[in-house]
Amino acid sequence: MIVDVMLPHYGRLDLVQDTVRSVLAQDDPQWRLTIVDDSGDLPDQGLAAWCEGLGEPRVRYLRNERNLGINRNFQRCVDLVEHELAVVIGMDDLMLPGHVGTVRRAHAAHPDVAMVQPGVEVVDGDGVPTRTLVDVSKRWVYAPRVTAPTVLAGEELAASLLRGNWLYFPSICWRSGPLKRTGFRPGLSVVQDLALVLDLVLAGESLLVEPTTCFRYRRHGGSVSSAHAVDGRRFAEERGFFLDSADRMAARGWPRAARAARRHTSSRLNALVRLPVALRSGQRDGMRALARHAFGGR
Repeated sequence: MIVDVMLPHYGRLDLVQDTVRSVLAQDDPQWRLTIVDDSGDLPDQGLAAWCEGLGEPRVRYLRNERNLGINRNFQRCVDLVEHELAVVIGMDDLMLPGHVGTVRRAHAAHPDVAMVQPGVEVVDGDGVPTRTLVDVSKRWVYAPRVTAPTVLAGEELAASLLRGNWLYFPSICWRSGPLKRTGFRPGLSVVQDLALVLDLVLAGESLLVEPTTCFRYRRHGGSVSSAHAVDGRRFAEERGFFLDSADRMAARGWPRAARAARRHTSSRLNALVRLPVALRSGQRDGMRALARHAFGGR
């Protein structure tokens, strides 16, 4: 089983180069890397030439004729998947050398699961291991406590993720069939990853938690979700998503999942934490949006 590593790119050249190097350093050679550059009209940073200079036939570089935006570029990456397994890696995240081997073995041992979530180490913008409030909460409050590969599905999985999204999307290895059939919901940018997972869960698919740490997720202030948090755009999208999810879970007959979506406690707490930052920056619209999300009802 070859793993299609899909890399939607828009941003700093040095970070995406580090990501590519981490794929090249895999101890399992059964991968192919596709970089989909969404830089649009931005000046050429030399990424195409750099990729060509690698002399690696498993690396291909594609550049969109015009900027598609996050959602549509991620979807193009999914559309381009050709092999049985796929990873949609972030342009600034890092595979540890055993990532491809770990997820391939996990899928071979559990051929019916649609998603494998391996163990993740969180690093900051400089690549130094870090422990943020978000990640401590993910690990100790929301994520299931497992010491061996564990399959989750149905309302149990949906309710768990709606209480607090403990997944690290760029590290997940997908079976390409369910991934391509479902795809990303149009119009989402911040919660498109959670929406995709929940759509798969509602379709009857399952997720394997593989506790082996083999991936480095970069947590920094330059991400889209961080940039949209203080001005409230992130939480406006999240609010609509969770309320819609509550209705969908109720219609499915999953009351615990519907209740978790309606409460969206972790999202509200995140907005509350961001309020002082918005206050200091003088973003009144952002403060109103954050307050509404943190304290508002339906």
